[in-house]
Order: sequence, then C-alpha cells, then structure tokens
Amino acid sequence: MEITNVSEYEAIAKQKLPKMVYDYYASGAEDQWTLQENRNAFSRILFRPRVLIDVSRIDMTTTVLGFKISMPIMIAPTAMQKMAHPDGEYATARAASAAGTIMVSLLPIRAERAGFRAIALTVDTPRLGRREADIKNRFTLPPFLTLKNFEGLDLGKMDKADDSGLASYVAGQVDRTLSWKDVKWLQTITSLPILVKGVITAEDTRLAIQNGAAGIIVSNHGARQLDYVPATIMALEEVVKAAQGRVPVFVDGGVRRGTDVFKALALGASGIFIGRPVVFSLAAEGEAGVRKVLQMLRDEFELTMALSGCRSLKEITRNHIVTEWDRPRITPAPRL
Repeated sequence: MEITNVSEYEAIAKQKLPKMVYDYYASGAEDQWTLQENRNAFSRILFRPRVLIDVSRIDMTTTVLGFKISMPIMIAPTAMQKMAHPDGEYATARAASAAGTIMVSLLPIRAERAGFRAIALTVDTPRLGRREADIKNRFTLPPFLTLKNFEGLDLGKMDKADDSGLASYVAGQVDRTLSWKDVKWLQTITSLPILVKGVITAEDTRLAIQNGAAGIIVSNHGARQLDYVPATIMALEEVVKAAQGRVPVFVDGGVRRGTDVFKALALGASGIFIGRPVVFSLAAEGEAGVRKVLQMLRDEFELTMALSGCRSLKEITRNHIVTEWDRPRITPAPRL
C-alpha cells in the first residue's frame, strides 16, 4: 500500500503492534477530549494566502539553539521506542540525522556524551495522568526492555499491577517536590541548553525564562496528563507573547500535516516537534518509515509555503492565517 500521508502510519501500527503497546502510544488521559482537540484545533485555523509571488525557490532552513537544521520540523523526546521496533531510538536518531534535523533527548549526561545538542526537561508530570487504556490493559514493559533512565539504580522492577504497571512504578520514583529551583540545578550538571517542555501558560513562560530555560516547548504531553487543557496550538500564542522574543518557543501535539507546521510558525513558533508520527512510522517500517514521515512533512510544508506566497520562514507571518478568536462575534438580533 502506498503511504500518502503521515496519519496512515497509525492504522498500520495498530495492526502490527500488540494492543497494549498500541494503546500506550495512541491513547490520552481520561475522556481524551484534549487528545482529539490537539488535532481538531488545527482545522479551525484558516489560511490567508498571498498570490503572484515568485516562489520558484523555497528556503526552509532555520537555526535552533545555534544549530542549523534543514527545516523547522524536529523529533520530540518519546519514551520506550523499542516497543515499536527493535532498533528503537537508534533508528529514529539515524532518520533525524539523514533529514538534517534534531531529535531531543531525555537523558542529560548520556545525551551530552553522545553529541546531542539539547535536553528537554519535562515539567508536567509530578504524577502520571489517568491513562485509562493503560489501566484496562494493566500496562507493563515487555520483559526484554528496561527504562534506561532508571538503569543502575536500585528502584525495583515494573511488575503487573491491578491498574497500570507503569503508573504504579513511576509513582514510586517521581519526586513530587520538584520545582523551578531544579531547573537551575540541572544547569550545573550539563552545558547543553535546556528546553522546558510542558508549558501552556504565560505565567509559567515567565518563570521558565527567569530560571534559565533556553527555550520553551508548548506541550500538554500528547494529551496524556491533564484532560481538558487547551490544544497546544491554542495555547501557543499566549506563550509566544509572554516570551517576548527572549527565548525561542516551540510546540508539539497534534501535528500531522505540513499545513499544521505552517500554522504553528504563523502563530510565532520557532519550530514544531512530532512524537506519535515517529513511533507509528517506526512500528510500520523502522528507520525507513521515520525518514518517510519527515520527508512527507517537509514536502507538504514546502508546498504550503509556496501556495501561501512565502519563500522563507521569516516571510511566514500572523497575517497568513485567521483563527477563530480573530473573527468578530456576531450576536443575532432579538426576535420581535
């Protein structure tokens, strides 16, 4: 079957993966309202394309934290990729390198030694959200896998539980006293720039900058933590305005098309991160699948730029889109 868009990989992954593993990747928290909204919100942002502009040459290159990349499409830190494919994160990293883009790591010391360029500090998980699919499946890691960030520590094993084995295990490992002071501590053990991932408000944006964050990733953890928070694309502009250009702002959640990338940049994002498209394509076709996902998003984004009359990223402006909050609210006249 010819794959023509990123979303089609999810259907293939659903067929290939064990149900417990697919549900772990695909599901959200509680009612999964935010999970659906992460996608649906993009559809409510419309284009205002400009015409009769010479778009024979399109430049998608950009610089992220001093590192030049081929496009503003990057790979989010996504856990336990070896459940999707035996090569796991190794395959994803190779695909990112081949595409000339960035894959962000969750392991600071190992990441620095391995030549990674940035670390994402996830700040929205003092506890795991209520992921009811994992509870029903009594999710636990396959026996051939371990959590590398807990390796070498005497933290016990992730066993079957009455609900989610993962939630039960992580509940015993996470320090719920973590606060903004720990962002500063992390800067003492790594020289890598730290992206604070999980910010969706102006208030936390200002605190992140005050505490030394090199960048912010607007994220609701793939809608897996607190349900009924806004879609990330809806929260993006608030964060961008609060950042006031002091640090770059990125966004993840719900991106499945090159048009989504364009909309995010028009709202002020410096780039986007993808998560689920990576693990689904990895499950379907390994490294080749991840390469294809990155290429499809790149091609779609380039086409969107051309059809909108933009020849470089700096030409993508807020005037190229209209959102639902831009449109005047019309109050119907009272009936006589």
